[in-house]
Amino acid sequence: MPSNIDKVRDFIALWNARDLDAILAAMAPDCIYHNMPWDPLVGHAAIRQGLARFMSNASEIDWRVYHIAQGENGAVMTERLDRFLIKDKWWEFPVMGIFELQDELITHWRDYFDSAQVQAARATVG
Repeated sequence: MPSNIDKVRDFIALWNARDLDAILAAMAPDCIYHNMPWDPLVGHAAIRQGLARFMSNASEIDWRVYHIAQGENGAVMTERLDRFLIKDKWWEFPVMGIFELQDELITHWRDYFDSAQVQAARATVG
């Protein structure tokens, strides 16, 4: 059976492949996805809608994992650089993510990043 770290690495590979259906399949149907400090998205339909808006703007996605660890409770923590190629410009954001899994599916996913940096990047591509 793959470890939770393996499952999260596989999940990140799905982002790099831009495979939204497979990304959702790696999540429990009632998964909670929360980009801090914005409101959480709950369930496949809400998460699909939120991710599709952002993913559709990116012609390439390149998430780089610098550190990954699993806590005693099975939660996986990642330190990443998330990169999105939007209108021929790379948006890059340092991200700290927490993934909770049950029965090999992601049940809770929280990402922490500087939202002001995201807004500034958004303003550069209009």
